[in-house]
Amino acid sequence: MSEAIQKAAKWLAETPERQRPRHLLAHLQHEFGLTAAQAVAAIREANLIRARAH
Repeated sequence: MSEAIQKAAKWLAETPERQRPRHLLAHLQHEFGLTAAQAVAAIREANLIRARAH
């Protein structure tokens, strides 16, 4: 997993849902320089991070 995906996943896991942009996929692509597939991978990883925290 690339560093950019890890950074995006960490940001997503730590950012409350109400503070996230509406168009999350596009935001991750723009802010972290990810492709659509990488942005989806970051979302999946963020879900795992949140699941491990509980």
